[in-house]
Amino acid sequence: MNQQTPPPSAVDAAFASALYARAPRRGVDAALDSAASLLAAVPAGDAADAELTRRGEGFLRGAWERGWQPADVVRLVRRDLEDHHVRTVAALIRSEADRYPPAALPARWAAQLAELAPESVPPWRAPDRFSYATAVLELYRLLLHLPTIEPVGPVPGESPAAAPRGPLPAGESRTLTRIRALLAKAEATDYPEEAEALSAKAQELAARHSVDPEALTAQSASAAGPAACRIGVDAPYETAKAILLDAVAEANRCRAVWSEDFGFSTVVGFASDLDAVEVLYTSLLVQGNAAMTRAEAAQRAGGRKRTKTFRQSFLTAYAARVGERLTSAAASVAAPDDLLPVLATREVAVAATTEAMFPRTTSTRVRGVNDEAGWTEGRAAADGARVGPDRPPLR
Repeated sequence: MNQQTPPPSAVDAAFASALYARAPRRGVDAALDSAASLLAAVPAGDAADAELTRRGEGFLRGAWERGWQPADVVRLVRRDLEDHHVRTVAALIRSEADRYPPAALPARWAAQLAELAPESVPPWRAPDRFSYATAVLELYRLLLHLPTIEPVGPVPGESPAAAPRGPLPAGESRTLTRIRALLAKAEATDYPEEAEALSAKAQELAARHSVDPEALTAQSASAAGPAACRIGVDAPYETAKAILLDAVAEANRCRAVWSEDFGFSTVVGFASDLDAVEVLYTSLLVQGNAAMTRAEAAQRAGGRKRTKTFRQSFLTAYAARVGERLTSAAASVAAPDDLLPVLATREVAVAATTEAMFPRTTSTRVRGVNDEAGWTEGRAAADGARVGPDRPPLR
């Protein structure tokens, strides 16, 4: 007996055209416009809206299973799309996370989800149905094509026992994210006064919520072996920032692997050491950014205008010099004899875990470091950098 096949829903038809069809770039954009028009024709509040949300949650679940975490996805959406896409994906992540009881969420997700709360990332109110449909399709196209990356923890719903120990309290991790956001704005502005104010606010937050890295590393790790976390390495001047993070990781018995295409580094180490890396890296980035802003203002007052080359050279020199100082400081601390075998075992375990996670890595050539004044000022700033609250400079 022949049976009539039901017509595809508006969502199915739109997805088939905009997300799954293969076409040249111009054809893809035209298909997206047609698909958005199709969805926009469906009345608001129709079952199609619920279906769109359900499909989006499915795309997110697929991303989690391919190794992504909420902060990674938001970082990529912010870089490749626009602010209203960030608000849309934040709302979608919140909706998808509601499917799991708190105990089923991986340890580091709590702080990431807290950063996406409605008061921090308010929902986007689209001006019309077509704009909403276009934004959703553009976002889903990005989510659908996220590649598989090395996981750094379980996906929601897996056994919490498999997750590494929670890092910092949610309030501390939220502070770290706020500091990075202020720094990103300070680096993006062309107005020295605004950059100085933003840098000062970041420094104030770092001082108010500072955590001594030495105290963190003294805590015993509850995980049986090395864990991993991702730390954002945002443009501009991301190469210098990756060098700085690598230096901080090495000084704290961790390893860092930079994924330039995705805007983060994966840091491998024992849980308490990972905490120290995140806090110290953020503190040094605050200090370096504030010193760069002051030095750049002085250069501009003297008539210089090549601020981009100055900044690139400054931050690269700063990162290199901080690495030298951290290595020297770490070497000067003699561990008790009874701890040497433990530290050696941990070092081997971290190296083995990193090799297993990233069997193929390449070195990155540093380019664009050709401003002598920037290099000199950057090294001088690193000599004055502090590695923790109430501790002397690295000398």
